[in-house]
Amino acid sequence: MLDLRTFPLPTPRLMMNAVPAVGSPAPDFTLPSTSGQAVTLSGLRGQNVLLAFFPLAFTSTCTEELCDMRDDWSEFARANTVVLPISVDSTPTLGEFKSKFSMTADLLSDFKRDISRRYGVLLEDRFFSTRAYFLIDPHGIIRWEHVEANPSHKRTNAELLEQVRALA
Repeated sequence: MLDLRTFPLPTPRLMMNAVPAVGSPAPDFTLPSTSGQAVTLSGLRGQNVLLAFFPLAFTSTCTEELCDMRDDWSEFARANTVVLPISVDSTPTLGEFKSKFSMTADLLSDFKRDISRRYGVLLEDRFFSTRAYFLIDPHGIIRWEHVEANPSHKRTNAELLEQVRALA
């Protein structure tokens, strides 16, 4: 399994676009998912949405993060929150990743990197996103964001759920 800690980290300025500000409307998008159906962010209005950008499938931290989310999926659902894991991997690669680790969530493919750029999290020199989280309220407004300075770091589900519960 690839370990992102072996990649020297670029400075955050290699992310070309600004991260959308808390309190601003979340940039809308439509991405293909491992279900075979496209997912449109604005189609999820009425629920909280947690965008969870992760660098690459099958890497150690990403595997740990997504398996942790899998294990607490019902907690997010009880908090009326849809979690959308997003990476630059192809849909077939994400499908294999999902299957290998028995994930119930559909994973979204930002293979063209457009959404990672729009959210300001693409590491241009590495051509994958850093790990980042955007919590969007039922009206489509960003209420919390966290962009990891180091993609081998991640937030715990407890911290993510604390932010979700703070929206109530």
